[in-house]
Amino acid sequence: MDLGAVPAVCRPHPGGRCAACDRRETQRFYDRRVSSDDATTAPRPVIGLTTYLERAQQGVWDVRASFLPQQYFDGVTSSGGAALLLPPQPSPRAAADVVLDRIDGLVLTGGLDVQPELYGAERHPLTDPARPDRDDWELALLRGARERGIPVLGICRGLQLINVAAGGTLHQHLPDVLGTDRYQLGDGVFARNEVAVSAGTMLSELVGTGALTVSSYHHQGIDRLGDDLVVSARSGEGLPQAIESPGSDFLVAVQWHPEEDAADRRLFLGLVAAATEYAAGR
Repeated sequence: MDLGAVPAVCRPHPGGRCAACDRRETQRFYDRRVSSDDATTAPRPVIGLTTYLERAQQGVWDVRASFLPQQYFDGVTSSGGAALLLPPQPSPRAAADVVLDRIDGLVLTGGLDVQPELYGAERHPLTDPARPDRDDWELALLRGARERGIPVLGICRGLQLINVAAGGTLHQHLPDVLGTDRYQLGDGVFARNEVAVSAGTMLSELVGTGALTVSSYHHQGIDRLGDDLVVSARSGEGLPQAIESPGSDFLVAVQWHPEEDAADRRLFLGLVAAATEYAAGR
């Protein structure tokens, strides 16, 4: 994959970073992850994206359908992957085993709150209604993906589910804890917030170390960190904003919404690179 010509060394500029810096870092990450002599000839890896089953209307039809905003699969396809939608299914463990044998990467997407019953908490009045079909499905997919070494990217709710699956807990309503609603403005408007990416993490290999401005839309967040996870980015209040596995497998999860930034596909590029490597080693 060629991300375009970039200078070997950038001139100093405000903030210490520019788009050329970002492209160069991601290209280097891709080159390290993909073992093929010519990454451009590698087949597109299949990336599964989890979805809801939601009411949908089109013409005379009013039915339940697999639903996911286009921005998610645009992030995958524009980064060299082939997107496959994964709606909740009956017998999730058995179905997950079949699906995971046919995909090379997994995106746990955003959406409504994870059931607090899964981490032993009483339900907050502002916690979303339970969606056990999606929780059960995504937990089965995550479990199977980790067993197989399939690369996983968690986005917003996806980060929260990964933390809960690892035995962690969540703050159910951040304004109660932080005294601010700056992470969820409401009315479908994404907030812009700054996070600090930790050095020496896989996330820093993808997006660099230090300050990063992101698109936020969440009212829950990590309380107790799950087992065998590390925090790779925090907000100014110290709230975890990204987590990952400290091992060599690609498990990266962010509390923000990278799919909303069409000019910055670095997380999707990293996932596709890892998925390409996984597919080559099947």
